[in-house]
Amino acid sequence: MAQESSRLDGKKVAILVADGFEQVEMTEPRKALEAAGAATDLVSPANGKVKGWKHIEWGDEFAVDVPLSQAAADDYDALVLPGGVMNPDKLRRNTQALDFVRAFFDAGKPVAAICHGPWTLIDAGVVKGREMTSYESIQTDLKNAGAKWVDYEVVVDSGLVTSRKPDDLPAFCRKMIEEFAEGIHRRQAKGAARQQQSPSMSAGGPA
Repeated sequence: MAQESSRLDGKKVAILVADGFEQVEMTEPRKALEAAGAATDLVSPANGKVKGWKHIEWGDEFAVDVPLSQAAADDYDALVLPGGVMNPDKLRRNTQALDFVRAFFDAGKPVAAICHGPWTLIDAGVVKGREMTSYESIQTDLKNAGAKWVDYEVVVDSGLVTSRKPDDLPAFCRKMIEEFAEGIHRRQAKGAARQQQSPSMSAGGPA
């Protein structure tokens, strides 16, 4: 157990959220990361505090550690994107958020996204050719953006970890820690570079 608790010592992880993120999809990965030795920052376009969502109602408020306007991917080793419907729908329309996300892929840094979290990845232009999963209702969006969508509790593709829903959190957290411990994934950066050379993609398909 001592070895497990120190796997991410010295690593710093950004957790990017807007109001309406599925609360357990932030709190459980954050708990797992910190138990493995990582430092975490809650990054958000929200001012001061950001509010979670608990299944069918508003959840708790959490302090924003770093405003998105001041956040830089260079300061972090990895990125987590929780789900919830409102949260990624806000982030995917925020240019700063898309630039922040894209910078992790450009650098080959590992990224973990769960539930509706991959919606933001579509608009960041980083899903084409990637094997991924997500909440089932956005599978068509991912397929239209060029991803290979599969129905598994967790999928790993060259540093990108995805899962479907809160029930998958144990598997998601295990794989997230494994990939974050491995560090830079060169294939992740190459994949991002290829997509930047391709026509832009959106949830509705090729632009």
